[in-house]
Amino acid sequence: MTSSSPVWHPFTQHAIQPEALDVASAEGAWLTLGDGRRIFDGISSWWVITHGHRHPKIMDAIKRQTETLDHVIFAGFTHAPAEHLAERLVACAPDGLTRVFYSDSGSTSVEVAIKMALGYWHNQGKPRHKIVCMEHGYHGDTVGTMSVGARGVFNAAYQPLLYDVTHLPFPSEGLEDNVIAACETACAAGDVAAVVIEPLILGAGGMKMYGADTVRALHQVCRKYDVLFIADEVMTGWGRTGTRFASEQAGITPDILCLAKGLTGGSIPLAATLAREDIFEAHYSTDRSKTFFHSSSFTANPLCCAAALANLDIWDSEPVMDRIAALETLQRAHMKGLQGIDGLKNLRQIGTITAMEIAVAHSDYLADIGPKLYDAFLARGVLLRPLGNTIYVMPPYCSTPNDLDLVYGAIADAAREVR
Repeated sequence: MTSSSPVWHPFTQHAIQPEALDVASAEGAWLTLGDGRRIFDGISSWWVITHGHRHPKIMDAIKRQTETLDHVIFAGFTHAPAEHLAERLVACAPDGLTRVFYSDSGSTSVEVAIKMALGYWHNQGKPRHKIVCMEHGYHGDTVGTMSVGARGVFNAAYQPLLYDVTHLPFPSEGLEDNVIAACETACAAGDVAAVVIEPLILGAGGMKMYGADTVRALHQVCRKYDVLFIADEVMTGWGRTGTRFASEQAGITPDILCLAKGLTGGSIPLAATLAREDIFEAHYSTDRSKTFFHSSSFTANPLCCAAALANLDIWDSEPVMDRIAALETLQRAHMKGLQGIDGLKNLRQIGTITAMEIAVAHSDYLADIGPKLYDAFLARGVLLRPLGNTIYVMPPYCSTPNDLDLVYGAIADAAREVR
């Protein structure tokens, strides 16, 4: 069965799902399809929409920016939206991050971070090139970010291109000391350039959650051995874990911080990689060979920067943290209500993110239950996209109690139906 559209969609097996749903419009937490059906966006359109679709302040900012500057090369040129945004990102990020490098996506923000770390050591004449990361992690789909992610179905076809890394065991409850010890062993070897992790929760790896104490301990190991600590907050940033950045809960400042997704409220693509001053200084030289050699054609696009500035205005002028707290409380109550559903297990929550597994024999990313659950949710007017047998909810912050009643009712019904 072949789709009538020439479009090749991401993470889509077209032989099984040949026709995509046509979305005509969106507002708040809801999508409206071309046929008039309304779908609740229970995963914030792949974790990017924070305040809701088409927030008026963000839409207005983009419109205003189109009246003056659409785009300009960012090598040797600059513009007010990028300058103002960088200043405000430094002001709201953990203390000590002083430099902002723009890119286009979460994958590129992490790719930039890895290249910054390697360049930092290379330009000092110190042979450190090993990257340490966490088991089950996911950091993107470029070759570099696939290399520091979990090896498996996502990247099996590209294995010959991936470079070697050291994977730390996931800090499951009661086994946190194992990951700290493994990190210490790796860093003590003296060749580790950086440790890169998703703090508090691993996203595409199955919404696996772990404690702030472990993040803090890993950071302390990096300090002990002078290893750079990279926090991939592409998903966890902008309030998802209950604080603006997950690093706040660990009380740390990463050496490099990766941001994307909610940076513009989810409206338009933009990423930023924030770094310590000494990382910038390692690339600052009259020797042009020490230049940080990275760019994309649309680096610091003014329209995107304007959207991100509007997003920061929303954080400053609206009760965003109150909305996050309310959403967290409402979802906690719903999770309690699911505890009696046969077949649902490992119910968990951090901030506005909830997750659980449905008990089946085949439980990896390609589990047959995944597409069945997806279809069952859509039939009930809810967009949830399970990771195999892992169901998760990550709604926009504007979601109402009635919206959540719909979502968690759909989970309960679908769990009974598909089993």
